[in-house]
Amino acid sequence: MSVESRKIRLVMDLRNAGVIDTKVLAAIERVPREQFVAEAFLDQAYANQALPISCGQTISQPLVVGLMTQALDISDRQKVLEVGTGSGYQAAILSKLARRVYTVERHRDLLLEAERRFTALGIHNITTMVGDGYKGWPAQAPFERILVTAAARIVPEDLVAQLSEEGGVMVIPVGDAGGLNQEVIRVQKDGKQFKSERLFPVRFVPLVQGVPETRA
Repeated sequence: MSVESRKIRLVMDLRNAGVIDTKVLAAIERVPREQFVAEAFLDQAYANQALPISCGQTISQPLVVGLMTQALDISDRQKVLEVGTGSGYQAAILSKLARRVYTVERHRDLLLEAERRFTALGIHNITTMVGDGYKGWPAQAPFERILVTAAARIVPEDLVAQLSEEGGVMVIPVGDAGGLNQEVIRVQKDGKQFKSERLFPVRFVPLVQGVPETRA
């Protein structure tokens, strides 16, 4: 089966599983997932499953990417913060939907790989930074949307503070570091108040505070 056929089948599977936002499905169709997976897993690029990448991280299952992106309800005039760049795949999806994407990654090597992919694909509306995801990106706040791609034990107060007070939305996995009892939470902000709702169970790598020391 050709890459294009596998991609079309994946998009149909996602639609059947609940990703019904046509803009999100179109973004998934436009981003070549094979560019973001390790060479050893190229044959699984369009399988609906998470795959390992370097630094002990993963590229998320396409269904989870689709559902979390859909929950953000992004418009093309909004500024989005992504916490956890990883392979860069999720940021590339967001770049097709938002005005600008700011993405933070604690592993410098991962971020450099992702930046190379963005350049090769001609994606110019993503800004990157090595940093502590728990702290977000205060210098660029507020953000209309925030997406976190690793599981926090609780919703980080610093990230809530960086949400726009005019209907800002954050989608974040919350739960145990071991992957048990994790679920995606959607936080919506209205002024100084915010409300949250539980969406669906997931299994993510943990959101880790701090930045690894760089080897000399």
